[in-house]
Amino acid sequence: MKSYRIGVLTSGGDCPGLNAAIRAVVCAAGLLGWEVYGFIDGFEGLISPVRYQILHEEDTQGIISLGGTILGTTNRGRFTTKTGIGEVKRLPGHLIDEVKETLEGLGIGALICIGGDGSLTAAQQLYESGVPIVGVPKTIDNDLSATDYTFGFYSAVEYVCRSLDRLRTTAASHRRVMVVEVMGRYTGWIALYGGLSGGANLILIPEIPFEYSKIAYQVRKRIAEGNFQTMIVVAEGAHPKDGQYYVVEEGKSATAEIRLGGISRHLEKVIHLMTGQEVRAVILGHLQRGGEPTAFDRNLGMMFGAAAVGLVREKRFGYMVSYREGKIGAVLIQEAIRELKKVDVNCPEIKTARAMGISFGEE
Repeated sequence: MKSYRIGVLTSGGDCPGLNAAIRAVVCAAGLLGWEVYGFIDGFEGLISPVRYQILHEEDTQGIISLGGTILGTTNRGRFTTKTGIGEVKRLPGHLIDEVKETLEGLGIGALICIGGDGSLTAAQQLYESGVPIVGVPKTIDNDLSATDYTFGFYSAVEYVCRSLDRLRTTAASHRRVMVVEVMGRYTGWIALYGGLSGGANLILIPEIPFEYSKIAYQVRKRIAEGNFQTMIVVAEGAHPKDGQYYVVEEGKSATAEIRLGGISRHLEKVIHLMTGQEVRAVILGHLQRGGEPTAFDRNLGMMFGAAAVGLVREKRFGYMVSYREGKIGAVLIQEAIRELKKVDVNCPEIKTARAMGISFGEE
């Protein structure tokens, strides 16, 4: 496969580790004598006006430590496939045809898509329509099934942990309850790992619906025991029993996905009313996506990028690189996007938290 030409793009939300994956793709492909075309702003770069950059090894020097992506990305627009919980939208045929025309016109034999659940759903639809494509999983939410970890996750967790370290001192000084809202969409991986490592007193996740009375009880109990500050970490998708998700915007259009958020502001009011304590809500938001990737995410990004080139060389299209039990492998993209990977309520992290007296708002 000498003089071969491949494309690479980053799609969906940005996260630390994307540039490490891009560099690995470029370096691994270069050693095979292949050309790499990096498409700008995700799938949008594949359609008119087509935008790309031919990438050489020297173009990617020094980018491993950078957050974000040098190729740009988008999680909105014409290639949106996820618009709600479990709702999947089919890509229009004319978009798929234009992607094929672009790849054929540039002489590109395979496309590497670096993305999360929504982006890989689009990749699967393109593959089903005849586009030779390979997937690389990335998301800070760590919610892709068929892989133990995605790069970006541990960098987000690290930020949450450090944020709790900082907030604890001001909470103690003012004897406050701090409600820290983190990302994660419909899963609680970031909240669980970040809350546990950051010493939270309560962790609220979508997988364990909470009760307001139980949260208030835990706050009052801590006060009675002489603990006048309480740290609560809440996932943006956490919700009360028999309750609904808190949504920033409905995202009912064909080009937007439902945006979760605002649960911390609601809890701030409820906890104050139920306990009389001073409560402050802190939404970490996109700060979790930015900054330098951790060493783990840099290494995982590079392993994924190099492995993706290997899948192209083997012509294993329709597959996604995966990380399972410490080994790099591959699974069908279709398998990876079949369902979200949710927190197992009996996992070691949950058991550890319970053993340490950390509440999940249901006891």
